[in-house]
Amino acid sequence: MQQNPLDDPAADPFELAAQAAAQLADRTGVERHDLALTLGSGWAKAADLVGETTATIPASEIVGFSKPALAGHVGTLRSVLLPSGKRALVIGARTHFYEGHGVRRVVHSVRTAAATGATTMILTNGAGGVRPEWAPGTPVLISDHINLTASSPLEGATFIDLTDLYSLRLRTVARQVDPSLDEGVYVQFRGPHYETPAEVQMAKRIGGDIVGMSTALEAIAARQAGMEVFGMSLITNAAAGISGDALSHEEVLQAGRDAEQRISELLARIVAEL
Repeated sequence: MQQNPLDDPAADPFELAAQAAAQLADRTGVERHDLALTLGSGWAKAADLVGETTATIPASEIVGFSKPALAGHVGTLRSVLLPSGKRALVIGARTHFYEGHGVRRVVHSVRTAAATGATTMILTNGAGGVRPEWAPGTPVLISDHINLTASSPLEGATFIDLTDLYSLRLRTVARQVDPSLDEGVYVQFRGPHYETPAEVQMAKRIGGDIVGMSTALEAIAARQAGMEVFGMSLITNAAAGISGDALSHEEVLQAGRDAEQRISELLARIVAEL
């Protein structure tokens, strides 16, 4: 198996992102993308709804990317022409921290998006809800996050302000599209095991409302790249101990399938206003 160049400690992750962006420009015929979307579990249909796909590329053919390890991620990079005339890069290839490849590979897609010219990063995921009023299938805006991975995409003495990381301006736009949208604080755990009921209660007590295994590290990298970040979670299940039911990955995927059309249409409407 060919080694990913990001696994070389001496490699420059930003140079590799620039190389990936150049390959995308060559393969898509699109010199610049204006925004990027990472579509997590339950959100994939949004790629068909936001605009006209003009190019679809297997992510593994672009430097630094690999095939996704999780069902529900399509493993492609798509260039989409929005009705506004803007260009969107739709990322269906997410590397999760729990895969053990290191944080550079986790955030490579975000850095590549920034290198294509994108100034807005839209991050979506499927996650567990800490608030009992959030039924499976509920879309929730991410207002902030708590990073419990014990890692960061920032290297060396790199200090980045994370105030308003999840843009209030973009959340306001989303609420103009759907005033019923609630919001909460996302807590990223390392995974891949689901959180214990005690861990969920800890997350609740430190201010968390949503628990999952992605997004926070990507958001930090997006902010480092100067991007404006918008985050949404699909609540696929009540977090451990909230409902008393056991957690099943198949049930999580089914909740995503059941809600996919509705939340994807919502996301497409939001993207149209950005």
